[in-house]
Amino acid sequence: MAGRRRSGKRRRDAGPPPTGPGEKDVLVGFLDYLREAVLATAHGVPEPQIRTPGVASGTNLLGLVKHLTHVERYWLLGEPVTDWAATFHAGRDETADDILRAYRDTAARANAVIAACPDLAAAGPRPGGRRGAAPSWRWTVTHMIEETGRHAGHADVLRELIDGATGR
Repeated sequence: MAGRRRSGKRRRDAGPPPTGPGEKDVLVGFLDYLREAVLATAHGVPEPQIRTPGVASGTNLLGLVKHLTHVERYWLLGEPVTDWAATFHAGRDETADDILRAYRDTAARANAVIAACPDLAAAGPRPGGRRGAAPSWRWTVTHMIEETGRHAGHADVLRELIDGATGR
């Protein structure tokens, strides 16, 4: 691991989040918990390490956050994405602060949309695809938990490769 700092800082896992009693409270509580894990993992990583690929696929911390922002905009806000591969790469003119702020702002907008949803069984914002009917809000939010959790794990590994820091 030549050229990489090793602080060895091990953060303790925060454990499951406290949530309200309702289904929507639990789903959004876990989604927020994972979002915060991603943000905490990226916090304090300097340039250029935050955008330097840590694995052969080219995956980097900043790209993961940018990708998750687009995933939330697509699934929860109904915004189109024309090039998924491009969502994994921050442009030279995009700062880490800009991308982290966009993720926070998108999460806040998505939470407001979820809060306004009267029935999790109702069709979500994405149209049906090969399967026909649009996925329900319940499916959509659960998918976001899965997607965010998967990439939170990737982010943890990338951060550990950068400076040895791990956990939430």
